[in-house]
Amino acid sequence: MNLTDRHTLPRSGLSLPVIGLGCAQLGGLYRPTDPAEADSLVAAAWEAGIRYFDTAPYYGYGRSERRLGAALCDRPRDGFVLSTKVGRLIRPNAGGARTSGVDANGWAEPLPFHPVYDYSRDGILRSVEDSLQRLGLARIDILYVHDIGRVTHGDAHAHHWDALTRGGGFRALEELRRDGAVSAIGLGVNEWEVALDAMDEVDLDCTMLAGRYTLLEQTSLSPFLERCLATGMRVVAAGVFNSGILAGNGKFNYADAPPETVARVEALATACREFAVELPAAALQFPLAHPAVASCVTGVRNAGQLATNLAWAQASIPAALWQALKSRGLLDEAAPIPAAIVAEA
Repeated sequence: MNLTDRHTLPRSGLSLPVIGLGCAQLGGLYRPTDPAEADSLVAAAWEAGIRYFDTAPYYGYGRSERRLGAALCDRPRDGFVLSTKVGRLIRPNAGGARTSGVDANGWAEPLPFHPVYDYSRDGILRSVEDSLQRLGLARIDILYVHDIGRVTHGDAHAHHWDALTRGGGFRALEELRRDGAVSAIGLGVNEWEVALDAMDEVDLDCTMLAGRYTLLEQTSLSPFLERCLATGMRVVAAGVFNSGILAGNGKFNYADAPPETVARVEALATACREFAVELPAAALQFPLAHPAVASCVTGVRNAGQLATNLAWAQASIPAALWQALKSRGLLDEAAPIPAAIVAEA
């Protein structure tokens, strides 16, 4: 994989780098991130050729956007792609109270704000204005609707979906794209089913899908990825390590992995060892073999972790490994594999 490769989003024409940096850790995901460490991470990513950066208001309740914007504001604006998200407004805590330690959402020492869901037209437009101020930038390239879905919201999903549809949320996205305030619109979700629903409501350019199309699970192959390929919508693959279990931390979907998942991961790891391939390298490269997947975004905490991820992205993987995974029932038979892409080039 060449880190400078780009894929063009068919509907918008935006050229999207094949590898991007996810910036949740800049917001203090699970533990604080030192400001100097955050600055050095973005600088190392730039030096390595990374030109796609993804953030969200939710990450540290504004901290990630502030740090990323400060690190990028003096870079040539046409030299990088930036995505952020809407769906939550970040409101001040009563009395300016700060949170010590890690809060219930997993943010360590976040800024003295809290998130409030708002998927309405007014909420989305306000969210964009707030993000531009935090970022210190005048343009957002990709705008994702963050964490809409039944798994996320449970019984409240219908209420939030109504705000996107009848409440004008989707229309706000279209207006922002039409007016040139953003180049592309989409969803940033953990559920492919809600992205499929959204495709019936609005013409999306891309969707950031966390998990759901990984080396561990390919449930989104049909009908979602099939429809993406047919209609020109593209996918940005996130969560390619399934919350870390494919990188060795034992977590799956942000919790301790169940025994059956652990067993499947061990079977994947065993096959990788037979071909002298590191499991995370296979996990990072696999999603990009699908022609509907335009980019892969990974989150790291420091420059050392970034260097490791980039080495995995560029590792040599024999075609025989992918065939072995299919023959052992560890990959869906319909899943495109990197060797097939190479053979067609």
